Amino acid sequence: MAARVPPDALGRRVLCGTEYATVRYVGGVPPTAGIWLGLEWDDPQRGKHDGTYEGTQYFKCRHPRGGSFIRPNKANFGVDFLTAVKDRYGLNDEQDVQHGTENTLVFGKKTVEFVGMDSIAEQQRQVQLNQLVDISVRECAVSHAGQKEEIGRTCANIRHINLSKNLISSWETVTAIASQIENLETLNISENKMKFPSTSTSVSCVFSKLRILALNQTEITWTEVLLCAPGWPALEELYLTSNNITALERPDDVLQTLKLLDLSDNQLLDGNQLHLIAHLPRLEQLILRNTGISSIHFPDAGFGCKTKMFPSLKRLAINDNKISQWSSINELDKLPSLRSLQCHNNPFMDTEKNPETLRQLIIAKISQLEVLNKSEILPAERKGAELDYRKIFGNDWLAAGGNWNPEKNKPSEEFLAAHPRYPSLCLKYGAPEEGELRGRQPLTLKSQLLTLTIKCPEKPEQKPVEKKLPESMTVQRVKGLLYRLLKIPGSELKLSYESSKLEGKEVELDNDLKPLQFYSIENGDCVLVRW
Repeated sequence: MAARVPPDALGRRVLCGTEYATVRYVGGVPPTAGIWLGLEWDDPQRGKHDGTYEGTQYFKCRHPRGGSFIRPNKANFGVDFLTAVKDRYGLNDEQDVQHGTENTLVFGKKTVEFVGMDSIAEQQRQVQLNQLVDISVRECAVSHAGQKEEIGRTCANIRHINLSKNLISSWETVTAIASQIENLETLNISENKMKFPSTSTSVSCVFSKLRILALNQTEITWTEVLLCAPGWPALEELYLTSNNITALERPDDVLQTLKLLDLSDNQLLDGNQLHLIAHLPRLEQLILRNTGISSIHFPDAGFGCKTKMFPSLKRLAINDNKISQWSSINELDKLPSLRSLQCHNNPFMDTEKNPETLRQLIIAKISQLEVLNKSEILPAERKGAELDYRKIFGNDWLAAGGNWNPEKNKPSEEFLAAHPRYPSLCLKYGAPEEGELRGRQPLTLKSQLLTLTIKCPEKPEQKPVEKKLPESMTVQRVKGLLYRLLKIPGSELKLSYESSKLEGKEVELDNDLKPLQFYSIENGDCVLVRW
């Protein structure tokens, strides 16, 4: 008997074994008899042609070998949502009652049948389905909603659904499922290639409580996102990775509640596309991994000023991009709320071979940063980075017109463009002293020695000791030296230091593996020893 072809088969998603495809043609293929389905495979390696057979083109494919014909009985058009839920959670009739044997009990040779067991089992299934809050039917071949209102009656408490990698062909199907779930908060429909509305959707209550939506690998465009967005009045997180989105448009009166946006793995035309989404008022996290951007620029703000763009942005990920100039990192200091940055695998990072120096440069350039590449920036690390930056570029500052006399201090526009934070670092720590900026001599042991005063606040009767220590000496080795020098009992030492330039400010030496120079300790500073 020939397999029945659904009346809406054209455009539907199907599964053949483990391979996914879209139906592009339904009908005859002469000279053969019967009905054929023309499929465009998700994996073009699975196909044989572009929809053309013996000179006749029956359908079109994006890939020249992405299509083939199969008989309808080879195609799985999927199941409704509830059937998938019952299958996944072991709540189907077949799994509860097999051939009626579970409804009988044998006493000796006498078989007793329990009347009404079917209805009791059904009631138990209903109770179990109604208790489900978080449902995953990933890869369960879901293709349609099923009978109207059946989901609402059966699964009234669902809040979170994972519908990824199924056979959903259109946004209408998603709406038909969601319309029956009153308190839906999280929805993942990634890896479903589907059709989205081409005109603006009306504001309805279907997604009124939806906070998190994942549409990764659905082939949605940014225009379609904006057409659907009026229906997402409370949306806080939107995931749109791997959708071939290249151009953005400004969201007017939509997505105003959005806190997180992930556009990773979409090749944006350029960094200026970001200006079009820069005024989302609540956006706190923007993920732009592998988006092809080569520069970031906020033209509304000058050196040392804050931009009005991205007013709430706290966390930014720009890993795996093409950013080659440090000027883009300078620009990030203009973001008023930025606290966390991920920027691995960008060409600008190749300009500095030492990873620690690279990290220090980024920290010094972005004033409010608290986390860099998932590693917390401690106050001592920030201070060290900023003092080193001020020292490293001090001669450039002087050559560009910088001066210790405030009245004569007029560094060039070119210098300020390259080092926009330099004036504020001079205000914070004072301009670099002449001694700090003398031509760098070869690093002999003598030039690396620090003259430090050692004090024990817990033993005021003990006189301070002056000691010369190599700046490359680790905190751990300093502790070993102090055990012997001060004859302190072998308990855990705690070291900190006071800078001769910042009175009253004490910095803890909290990492045994770091050298003294990591903390920017200088000649004349005082090391405090406690235990």
